[in-house]
Amino acid sequence: MAIGHLSLSMSITVAVLLLGLPNSDGRSHYHKHKNGHKDHGGNQISLPPETAPAEPPGSSNDGSDNSSSEPCVFDVRSFGALGDGSSDDTQAFRAAWKAACTAESSVLLVPSDGVFMITSTILSGPCKPGFVLQIDGVLMPPDGPDCWPASDSKKQWLVFYRVDGMTLKGEGTIEGNGEDWWNLPCKPHRGPKGSTLPGPCDSPALIRFFMSYNLTVRGLRIENSPQFHVKFDGCEGVHIEDLSIRSPALSPNTDGIHIENTKSVSIYNSVISNGDDCISIGPGCSNVDIANVTCGPSHGISIGSLGVHNSQACVSNITVRNARISNSDNGVRIKTWQGGTGSVSGISFDNIYMENVRNCIIIDQYYCLTKQCLNQTSAVWVTDVAYANIKGTYDVRSPPIHFACSDAVACTNIIMSEVELLPYEGVLVDDPFCWNAYGVMQTLTIPPMSCLQEGQPQSLQENPALGC
Repeated sequence: MAIGHLSLSMSITVAVLLLGLPNSDGRSHYHKHKNGHKDHGGNQISLPPETAPAEPPGSSNDGSDNSSSEPCVFDVRSFGALGDGSSDDTQAFRAAWKAACTAESSVLLVPSDGVFMITSTILSGPCKPGFVLQIDGVLMPPDGPDCWPASDSKKQWLVFYRVDGMTLKGEGTIEGNGEDWWNLPCKPHRGPKGSTLPGPCDSPALIRFFMSYNLTVRGLRIENSPQFHVKFDGCEGVHIEDLSIRSPALSPNTDGIHIENTKSVSIYNSVISNGDDCISIGPGCSNVDIANVTCGPSHGISIGSLGVHNSQACVSNITVRNARISNSDNGVRIKTWQGGTGSVSGISFDNIYMENVRNCIIIDQYYCLTKQCLNQTSAVWVTDVAYANIKGTYDVRSPPIHFACSDAVACTNIIMSEVELLPYEGVLVDDPFCWNAYGVMQTLTIPPMSCLQEGQPQSLQENPALGC
């Protein structure tokens, strides 16, 4: 009996001890999110441990503390923005920028359920690393010149100044409200009876990056700008991808993407239709790669204009490949003013399909906006330009190939290979045109082209100081 009582007592003791141990299999693990939420004043709020969701096995926070890498989200509504499409949200936007810019790995969020109107604004950096401006809703300026504050610049709307490592992205729209700007009587043919009236005619570029570095712009819709849609000036290290840029075919000066004094640029997988150049490359640009861009209606993809007011222009190492241009006034174009200096060199246009394009391939060294430009004896030197695998159809109102090079400075080292262009409608009216253009025909072109001269002109041998 004593032994039985002892066994019973030991069994009860073991059971009590087992019941008192924590059950590791049944415990939920909660992780504190340091950067997840903010109150209506824009202050960060950490979720308490008892309300934070459990992290599933295999997540980035499973078994380690990586909360510092999670983005801080600064919603413009938390700073007072209404997003009702009519209220002025400028001050809220500026406050949100100031807060987000000083936090590492931050996201300044324009949420998807709002239409936010802000006036002309300069947003300055540098910001902390990993800064993202994410536009998922609609962001827009005031509706036309009559609504534009008199104290605001009429040359630009949203300016990013001295930012480094910034990403501008989202699933939303930047809406330019440009129609009333396009219809100003000072715009081409918008005055009485189709006239163009004199007078101030400033119109704002929609987005401008100035003196900024290591930029990414992707995924947005940018529409109906009063003037240029996106402009990069004095920048380096620019990556653009998956943009949709749209404005009507007759909207004046609405270049899609414009770059000047900017180096190391990539523009990929974007669709642009507008009333001017899809992409325009100004002076001071080098190492630009453009690929898989669909363009039109538009004025095509242009290098220039360059050399205006007898200025120097240096442009080099530009590649345009795997592009499609349709229903456009120009295809791939180089345009310079008389009297300029400098050079355009190392240019490659490769694998480009044209559909109903006027002036498919054009070098115009007599570019002029009026009929009053005087002949001058200096010019930007155009050299080392290759056209390969350029095929499709052209508008017969103009010859498909037009090389109008300077009397004083010939175009040199033009290479033509696999160029085949047929009339979109009708029959060929004018043969390809060349003036003072030198190069090599690696294959026969369609239509046949016999005007490109071989070798080098004597004038270049006598003036080795040409170029940049």
